Amino acid sequence: MAKINNHKLALLYMMRELLQKTDEEHVLNATDLIKALEGYNCEADRRTIYSNVEILQEFGLDVIKKENGQGYYIGSRDFELPELKLLVDAVQSSKFITEKKSRELIGKLMQLTNEQKAKQLNRSVFIRNRMKTGNEKVYYNVDALHEAMNRNRQIRFRYGEWSTGKQLVMKKGGREYFVSPWALTWDDENYYLIAFDEPAGIIKHYRVDKMLDIGLTDRERVGQEAFQDFDLAAFSKKTFGMFGGPDAEVVLRCEESLVGVIIDRFGRETAIVPEDGGYFHVRVTIAVSPQFYGWVTGIGAGIEIVSPANVRDGYREYLQAILAKY
Repeated sequence: MAKINNHKLALLYMMRELLQKTDEEHVLNATDLIKALEGYNCEADRRTIYSNVEILQEFGLDVIKKENGQGYYIGSRDFELPELKLLVDAVQSSKFITEKKSRELIGKLMQLTNEQKAKQLNRSVFIRNRMKTGNEKVYYNVDALHEAMNRNRQIRFRYGEWSTGKQLVMKKGGREYFVSPWALTWDDENYYLIAFDEPAGIIKHYRVDKMLDIGLTDRERVGQEAFQDFDLAAFSKKTFGMFGGPDAEVVLRCEESLVGVIIDRFGRETAIVPEDGGYFHVRVTIAVSPQFYGWVTGIGAGIEIVSPANVRDGYREYLQAILAKY
């Protein structure tokens, strides 16, 4: 290998060593770096190390010399450890990403810090045991859906549901669905496609991990008018478990201790109207469904559906149907 190329490689290998092995508590001095470069078959001396440090600093890499002169380390990075931990948590908790793909992504995230801190990210993989999808193609389904939206194309796919045999069985006898994709949303740790169904003339949503054989068609998307005033955030707030239903403006009367629960669900902009006796009420738009009733039931006696009457009656029927089984 020509000596000039050796010098160029020495700079790159030295950058790698600093990025992978150093931080404020772990430094490499000139002797360490010379020895490391020898492992890459690169000749170097102290002058080479000093020169390369200056080049890397001029390049923008935050190479810092320890105050006591014991060595060099990388200061600020694109991602700090708390940020990487947050990203690892997001990947690991995502149901739509398989366990295999989660490990691959986390492995790549670990490369964004040094070896010592990467061990902390690696340990966090094994202390979690969350349910993951078995559909390895979900990761690529999301990419295909983004491509369809960017190219303004309708898509075709098959859609499944779980059977008692724990198999994904195709709905509609395996016939293809044709829809216009307009948005993707993440709800309850699952990815959902928000699309326009042209024959039905309505907006529908589909869980991405249940979509198979996604393909783009030659037809342009339709339904833009339906999405002109579509607020994805508002849609997520009013929909429970992504189960649709008729919209209704519902008044909920709650104990004061449930203010946090209401804000977490509907947002801080929700008007909280205090009442006497340690209660308050809110007026929110809800997609009325059994999942909404289940959410109310889960909170317990501290919450009451005040109006409208048909939603209140629907909740009573929901409870009676459950009690009938006991």
